[in-house]
Amino acid sequence: MYFDQPLPREVKVIDSASLFRLEERACELSLNQRLDPAWVRANAAPDGAHYLWPAVWNSLSHRPDVPRQLRCELLLTLRAGDRVMSLLDVLPDDFAPLPRVTSRVEGMQVSQLLDRVPSVREWLLRKDEGPAGL
Repeated sequence: MYFDQPLPREVKVIDSASLFRLEERACELSLNQRLDPAWVRANAAPDGAHYLWPAVWNSLSHRPDVPRQLRCELLLTLRAGDRVMSLLDVLPDDFAPLPRVTSRVEGMQVSQLLDRVPSVREWLLRKDEGPAGL
């Protein structure tokens, strides 16, 4: 099991199609941290690069049938070019094959952006859309 396994220390870069699949999988499994897949499809840049940074291991003690997940910080590129931060729970078997960032500089840029960009909720509130649809 993953209880003794250290947290992966790699940043993954994913395209929008991969992001949609991961969000849909998280929704199907009713994982705690995810966005509404319809919102992601409507707002994510179709050709954008998105990044996953593992933060902690997460498990659903009340649902032992669901494997332990990586709770990742998600740097999401939006259609208008804005970037926002969210969280996404990803199964280790779905995370492992994703392409990783190979440049230390790119990884550092992702880290800095995750510290600076607004959350999806903050971005929605700034855009006067409110948190509906999340």
